[in-house]
Amino acid sequence: MTLYREVGTINTFIEPAAPVVRPAPVPVPQPDELKALVEQSLDDDQAEDVVVIDLAGKTSIADYMIVASGRNTRHIAAMAVKLADRMKQAGLRGVETEGLNQCDWVLVDAGDVIIHLFRPEVRTFYNIEKMWGLETPRPSAERMSA
Repeated sequence: MTLYREVGTINTFIEPAAPVVRPAPVPVPQPDELKALVEQSLDDDQAEDVVVIDLAGKTSIADYMIVASGRNTRHIAAMAVKLADRMKQAGLRGVETEGLNQCDWVLVDAGDVIIHLFRPEVRTFYNIEKMWGLETPRPSAERMSA
């Protein structure tokens, strides 16, 4: 539909505005769904010594903390990047990643789920599982030398 409106002695053409099409909102995954997504991603990427710590009722920072080891810095970087991408594809926004420059310890903060990815010897040194009352998985001598 074309409309003309006379303004003084000048005619102007006004084109109707096109309707704004917005994509349907993607539902944000719930903490249990996000935990399952993280566990599946880490399993697919062959993470080692995966430990899930239930933080519900213990702290307000998150519902779950997941700690895992990678074989080397490249493995850890690849796991972190793929994990962040998979969470974004699932509809989660604001996923923050820290430590990708060195990849000794990478933290992926997904809000309700916090993921720590370590090289085995760095994980043993920091021993963050102990803070939550769990025992640290001890890496085998074979993995420590790799």
